[in-house]
Amino acid sequence: MKKRLAAVLLAVLATSIAWPADTQFMQGLGDVRYHRVLSEAVGRAYHIYVNLPEGYSETDRHYPTVYLLDGGNTFPMLVPYYRYLNFGEEAPNMIMVGISYGSDNFENGNFRSTDYTAPSDEREYWGGAAAFQAFLGDELFPLVEREYRSDASRRIIFGHSIGGQFVLFTALTQPKLFWGHIASNPALHRNLSFFLEEHADYGGPTQSKLFVASGTEDDPEFRQPAMEWIQHWQERHVPWQLETIDLEGHSHMSAPPVAFRQGLRWLFE
Repeated sequence: MKKRLAAVLLAVLATSIAWPADTQFMQGLGDVRYHRVLSEAVGRAYHIYVNLPEGYSETDRHYPTVYLLDGGNTFPMLVPYYRYLNFGEEAPNMIMVGISYGSDNFENGNFRSTDYTAPSDEREYWGGAAAFQAFLGDELFPLVEREYRSDASRRIIFGHSIGGQFVLFTALTQPKLFWGHIASNPALHRNLSFFLEEHADYGGPTQSKLFVASGTEDDPEFRQPAMEWIQHWQERHVPWQLETIDLEGHSHMSAPPVAFRQGLRWLFE
């Protein structure tokens, strides 16, 4: 009787204990590599996930590379979606790079409110975008372009909300750092004035492209400044080819996949 009870208990435990998942069998994520990068420019570590395209090992070609901000969320969301688009010949073969904090909250190391933002009088911890930009240019790009066949002339950045703010920050301050920029529902509600000024000697047109998408049902505190930014730069000389669209019926959080798809289609049209 005791042996039977023990066997039953073991069976129950075996079916109820959850172990850390091995994602190698989630084929939608494809071939994923991991790097932990301790940044000297920022003074913190980042978790870097790299997805390689189908047929990567069968060729020696170099690929456009998309850098996903908020990669802990956008990488698992957009990589399988991109693979669907690629299968349907709506997007080219690309390398996808997710930059993750490993947490959604500040207490556990998510510093997006610092890294992705220009200074703001309303938030003392905003304003670390220049240091994060240095991390990308001086540390992350050399790693990715050394370890993988990444085309340095076809770097693309995707960011949503204050990640979208960083996309606009880098487009304004270093427009040649990326070839393609996709900003989804950029949040400019605390420092809009910074983004209505020029911050670099552009020296004439560049090859950079900037795609800005705003959901028509985005929160007014985000939607209104984004519309003001769009109107401002549509009427002025800009260092990039600029495309702006409304995402009809989309809210602040529903926008990223459609902005990603529309942005890629426009970049590679």
